[in-house]
Amino acid sequence: MTAPPFDPLSHLREPADAPAVEPEADVLLYGTVFLDLVLTGIDGGVTPGTEVWASGMGSSPGGIANLAVATSRLGLRTTLAAAFGDDAYGDFCWRTLEEQEGVALTRSRRYPDWHTPVTVSLAVDGDRSMISHGHPSPEPASALIGDPPRTRIALLDLHADDLSWTTKARQQGALLFADAGWDATGEWSTELLDRLDGIHAFTPNAVEAMAYTRSRTPHEAMYALADRVPLVVVTNGAEGALAVDSSTGEEEHVPALHVEAVDATGAGDVFHAAIALGTLARWPLRDRLAFATLCSGLAVQHVGGSLAAPGWGDIVDWWRRVKADPSGTARCASVRRRFAFLDEIVPDVPQHAVRRAQATIARQSDV
Repeated sequence: MTAPPFDPLSHLREPADAPAVEPEADVLLYGTVFLDLVLTGIDGGVTPGTEVWASGMGSSPGGIANLAVATSRLGLRTTLAAAFGDDAYGDFCWRTLEEQEGVALTRSRRYPDWHTPVTVSLAVDGDRSMISHGHPSPEPASALIGDPPRTRIALLDLHADDLSWTTKARQQGALLFADAGWDATGEWSTELLDRLDGIHAFTPNAVEAMAYTRSRTPHEAMYALADRVPLVVVTNGAEGALAVDSSTGEEEHVPALHVEAVDATGAGDVFHAAIALGTLARWPLRDRLAFATLCSGLAVQHVGGSLAAPGWGDIVDWWRRVKADPSGTARCASVRRRFAFLDEIVPDVPQHAVRRAQATIARQSDV
């Protein structure tokens, strides 16, 4: 696996002459890779019988690839297990992930006569609607992953049909981070929470957390979930994020970064990637939440999905702009205080650190 230009976990790596106990990956993921077509700059809704023009468009690997790209751009050594279609879309997604983004695909596979799933994302009024088409993976997760590699974190979806591989991953020392996602059935069955046994961190949004726990507020839902897992992080849109980490005895609520949103596609994946990094790096919970809101805030200002995921170069650029802001407003002062911990990290980030990409089918974003 190619080493990233900046390694935020360098202090955790074993010396080169130490016994071979270093995990093969920092992050292991399994899921469905989509080709994402993201359309932005849409005025109003889309109604039957009409044609609506979008002023911006981006194309990129999506689905679980959003999370894989986000973790990789933050310097985590990422291994993805996924099915890829043996078609032009599959070629594009595979090449972009492996060659451009540095995601290891040793646990992924190409399948003839199985086409790559596709999602069309429509960004309207700071939110997005998605239309997807695809078929179930030709093989379950356990068949693709096999004997899971040693990894620091395994990121998973509680809705997945096959979670059998996670037992071995956990036995080998992996922390399991789970997300639930939207329940298209509308049932929000509490039985899903029984799958949290053995999970280290659960990261739902406020709507999901309240629905699954039958709670009235995000805080009430957070406490209900904290009885089940050591780390609970509940994202709450413009209200920011709240979390409890019983393993460290911390509880925090951090506001969202004040930005003008262009497209929210993939912002949740970026947030979760940042929380995973902060946890591995052993940052205080408040810094973890602040960093995650920063990464997702940077992402929503650009055409979404994996295209928008920030790298360390983007983070350094933003922090230098904030520190150089001469406005002297109370908001600016608050942001400087909240992100002061970056001063300990930024000096180590090289000039050639990863920045967000502009790759599309046409090789250039139309934004």
